[in-house]
Amino acid sequence: MKLCFFLCLLCSFTFLALGSNVSYDGRSLIIDGQRKLLLSASIHYPRSVPAMWPSLVQTAKEGGIDVIETYVFWNGHELSPGNYYFGGRFDLVKFVKIVQQAGMYLILRIGPFVAAEWNYGGVPVWLHYIPGTVFRTYNQPFMSHMQNFTTYIVNLMKQEKLFASQGGPIILSQIENEYGYYENFYKEDGKKYAMWAAKMAVAQNTGVPWIMCQQWDAPDPVIDTCNSFYCDQFKPTSPNRPKIWTENWPGWFKTFGGRNPHRPAEDVAYAVARFFQKGGSVQNYYMYHGGTNFGRTAGGPFITTSYDYDAPIDEYGLPRFPKWGHLKELHRAIKLCERVLLNGKSVNITLGPSVEADVYTDESGACAAFIANIDDKNDRTVEFRNMSYHLPAWSVSILPDCKNVVFNTAKVSTQTHVVSMIDENLQQSDKGAVAFKWDVLKENAGIWGEADFVKTGFVDLINTTKDTTDYLWHTTSIYVGEHEGFLKNGSKPVLLINSTGHALHAFVNQEYQGTGTGNGTHSPFFFKNPIPLRAGKNEIALLCLTVGLPTAGPFYDFVGAGLISVKIKGFNNGTVDLSSSAWSYKIGVQGEQLKLYQGDGSSSVKWTTTSKPPKGQALTWYKAVVDAPSGDEPIGLDMLHMGKGLAWLNGEEIGRYWSRNSEFEEKDCVQECDYRGKFLPDKCDTDCGKPTQKWYHVPRSWFKPSGNILVIFEEKGGDPTKIKFLRRKVTGACANVAEDYPSIGLDSQGEDKINKNTPFARLTCPGNTIISSVKFASFGTPTGKCGSYLLGSCHDPNSSTVVEKACLNKNNCVVKLTKENFKNNLCPGSSRKLAVEAICS
Repeated sequence: MKLCFFLCLLCSFTFLALGSNVSYDGRSLIIDGQRKLLLSASIHYPRSVPAMWPSLVQTAKEGGIDVIETYVFWNGHELSPGNYYFGGRFDLVKFVKIVQQAGMYLILRIGPFVAAEWNYGGVPVWLHYIPGTVFRTYNQPFMSHMQNFTTYIVNLMKQEKLFASQGGPIILSQIENEYGYYENFYKEDGKKYAMWAAKMAVAQNTGVPWIMCQQWDAPDPVIDTCNSFYCDQFKPTSPNRPKIWTENWPGWFKTFGGRNPHRPAEDVAYAVARFFQKGGSVQNYYMYHGGTNFGRTAGGPFITTSYDYDAPIDEYGLPRFPKWGHLKELHRAIKLCERVLLNGKSVNITLGPSVEADVYTDESGACAAFIANIDDKNDRTVEFRNMSYHLPAWSVSILPDCKNVVFNTAKVSTQTHVVSMIDENLQQSDKGAVAFKWDVLKENAGIWGEADFVKTGFVDLINTTKDTTDYLWHTTSIYVGEHEGFLKNGSKPVLLINSTGHALHAFVNQEYQGTGTGNGTHSPFFFKNPIPLRAGKNEIALLCLTVGLPTAGPFYDFVGAGLISVKIKGFNNGTVDLSSSAWSYKIGVQGEQLKLYQGDGSSSVKWTTTSKPPKGQALTWYKAVVDAPSGDEPIGLDMLHMGKGLAWLNGEEIGRYWSRNSEFEEKDCVQECDYRGKFLPDKCDTDCGKPTQKWYHVPRSWFKPSGNILVIFEEKGGDPTKIKFLRRKVTGACANVAEDYPSIGLDSQGEDKINKNTPFARLTCPGNTIISSVKFASFGTPTGKCGSYLLGSCHDPNSSTVVEKACLNKNNCVVKLTKENFKNNLCPGSSRKLAVEAICS
């Protein structure tokens, strides 16, 4: 039976390949008869907006990218069984066509399970409630719906002629995602499911190959691929498959309460160079543009609204320098080697301790070499082909002609941008600048209207709301006798709550008492707080909430959330356990039902207009009419002084905000990150003890010229007077280039060539701005980094004059490190460099 299955798959692929423009062998993909070395970039269409897509794709292309990669987000498209949506941010066809118009390829990772820190891993929540369904195993209800959706997407792409076999940009498709991690948890049904998924995908007849990442038993003709920080040592399970890296993580995601992770550009470049040095052919950055988890799309629990990912293009769509520029130079260097890498033969040579070279040659005599120093502490100087080469620790030098180093991964010569958030708190009017005027509406703390149901004890939060809302009210009452000691001695009883997630707000007699939160895992958390009780009847109201559903893991679809126990300590007779009391339940908050986020909401609602909105007030809706911020820069909403809640502009979902500080101590973060050595997500963290997220991306295309309605739902209390818009703007550029830094220049036809001349510093201001002043310039031994450069012990006093002459009042400039520009006999015995910081305006 298994042999028949594999033969059927192979025959199917062979048939497709006859009419396909895309095939593969053990070295690379072959497109239109040509071997391809491909550099790919993950850009998720619903994590930005259609107005941003052309710019994002073009910025990736300018960065040396050949391919755009995206998941397909099932729960964003199939809102209920058979009810499909492809509008707005979910216009998949439009996104693919923008990639096609840019002259780029596309990898379509249909999944349709995606993980991706996306709510419920991308699987629709409604599917969990179809009887008998178990996700991601040999389960008929799940497989039936998965196949229906996969087929729907494939047919949609076919209708638009978007597969490469039809002349479109899609060269690869993916089925499932990282299932190899979990297959064994499902035992034999896991193996059966993986094989079924592969067979189902190949039977779609797309005319392009299919891939399965982190799937170590992927059957032919499906290609197994690697996801990791490093994939140079990865080998496909079949020698007939090319070496593909579907996820190279250039950063990491953030969680509310967590740290701010960064991955140095030097290490990302090192990983990429090592991959191609060791025979790689397709490499994809996950993410190249992370974007934003708008609305309630963030998974979790506790994934932030920002999905910036420290990616080469930042959340707002701006290239992140120096990472974007350093990788662009890497891509140019690798492309100089493409022909001989893909068509030549390689030899591995040991050049010394921790130093090796991989040398590629072909019959024409072409030669390219990668020399790697994998020592994470010590620089090395080695001899190669009768020449001496210095390699910094943890670096790769690329020699497209086996002689000249055009790029070293540890030597960052591209500029660094100074990015500022420009205050837009004040709005312009005919009478001058005025602050926001707010309309305010207070939510009831507890059940509004009739209870949805009453039950003894607790219910599972997720199974009750079915993720239609973050919120579920639990209310009960307790009678306090007049003789209780705490009523006489002034003490307070203590409310004790144990819950599995994700957070809760406690109210007693309509008054806010505090918030309890988990730690981003599925472990229980505890809430303990003194509460005021009065003689007679007291209402206990708990607003329990989710902050994104689980995104992956074995049987993650059965992970629950909600209360475990509720007790009050301090009565004369000890602790009162309310866990088995009668609880009244209400799904959601009233403002959601009234659709206040659309602006006006119900006509029966009376907002209170005020220039002095209440501060620190829980369960409050705020509404303001605002003008669009000036300029054309991307926009952020500063919510640092608010508590927790949701925000909208003109009915569009900005997303969850939460001014939760990182719970880590300063010692858990770094001041300077050492790029050398293996990277892990917590290696180069910053912002310990600071708010995890304070700025929230608001796409400029969501604004009208005037009359925009900003709506905020605040759960626990904040200061709305300090809410403000910010413009994200590049205000300066820095360069820091040493004399021994290699570079690639352009010949007279604009083609890349090996530059054997003196290195140079290039400065570029964005858009129509110019270099208006030079804040710092020093050739010699300057120290520090962009924004805090300092003169070293050796300095050419003419540095500022040279830079100003070359750069002032220009959009971009080049300063060569030549003896004509700088003193040749300066700093004898020292390594000299030029550091510059310029102001853009």
